[in-house]
Amino acid sequence: MKKFILAVFLPLLSFSLLACAGKKDLTVLYWNIQNGMWSDQGDGYDNFVAFVKGIDPDICIWCEAESRYITGTDKKMKMPEDQYLPWNWDLLAARYGHQYTLVCGKRDGFPQVITSKYPLRIVKRLTGNGDDVIVVHGAGWAKVDLGKGRELNLVTLHTYPFKYAYGAADKEASAAAREGDFFRAVEMKYICEQTIAGEPGAARQYWLMAGDFNAISSADNYHYNRDLSDPAFLVHDYIRNNTPYIDLIEDMHKGEFRKSTQSGRRIDMVYVTPALREKVVEADYIHDGFPTSVRDSVYRKFCHPSDHYPAIVRLKL
Repeated sequence: MKKFILAVFLPLLSFSLLACAGKKDLTVLYWNIQNGMWSDQGDGYDNFVAFVKGIDPDICIWCEAESRYITGTDKKMKMPEDQYLPWNWDLLAARYGHQYTLVCGKRDGFPQVITSKYPLRIVKRLTGNGDDVIVVHGAGWAKVDLGKGRELNLVTLHTYPFKYAYGAADKEASAAAREGDFFRAVEMKYICEQTIAGEPGAARQYWLMAGDFNAISSADNYHYNRDLSDPAFLVHDYIRNNTPYIDLIEDMHKGEFRKSTQSGRRIDMVYVTPALREKVVEADYIHDGFPTSVRDSVYRKFCHPSDHYPAIVRLKL
C-alpha cells in the first residue's frame, strides 16, 4: 500500500477544488472510510494521512470511523482492546493537522467522527428515543466555532443499510415489503426533528448535514428511472419537503449524475441551508487518486480504500 502515497498527489493537482487561485476560507471533507479505513490500517494509515494532508481540509467528517476487522482479513477484532479507532482519533487527526476531535453518533460499531482545526462541541448524540425509534448507527449534532461570531452546525449520520427492517423476524418477507426503506425514513424524520427542525430561523443559519444515507434521491431519477412513489426515495423526499436543506452536490451539478459509491449509486449526501449555500464555491466527489475504489480480490465485501468516495466542499465565508 505504500506505493499509493506518491499517486495520491498527482490527481489532486488537477482537482479544481485545490487549483483555485486565492486563499481558501473553509474546506470540509466528508468520507465513509469503510470499517475505520481497514484498507490502510496495516500501513499505519500513512496513505490516508497523505491524502488528507494533500487536501488540507479545515473540518473532516468520517463515517464508519471505527476499526472492526484484523488487517487483511474479515475476522472481527477483539473490541475494544484491539481497536485503534475510534479511541485514537486525536492521535490520527493530529498527523494531518487537526487539533479537535469529536465522536458523534455511536450506538454500535459504525460511529461518525468529526475532526477540526476549529473548536468543536457536541449538542446531541442521537441513538433513538428509547421507545419506537432506533437510530441504528447513531447520528450527531455538533457546533464548530469558526471565530468572529460565526458558528457552523454539523449534523452527521449513517442510516440503516438493509432492505429488511431492523429486528425483522422474517428478513425475506420484510425485504419484499420494502420495510428497510420505511425504517430509514423514520430514522431520518427523527434526526431532522431533533436537530434543524427545532431551531427557529435555521434557514438563515449555517447548517451542514453529511453522511451515508443508504438511500437514493428522486432528484437523481433521470438516472434511476424509477416510479416516483418508490419507497427508496422516502428518506430524501422527507428532507426536501420538510426542511430548508439543499442537496448541495445535486444543486451544483444539475443533470450531471455524480456517484458516491463503487456500486454506482449516490447515497452519500451533503445538505446545506440556504445561508450556507450562498457561501459555497465548489463541491463534488473525488473519484481519482487515493480514493479510487477497487474491490478486494479475496474479501469481496471490502474495497480499497473504501466502497464510498469522499465529498469535498469549499466555502468562502
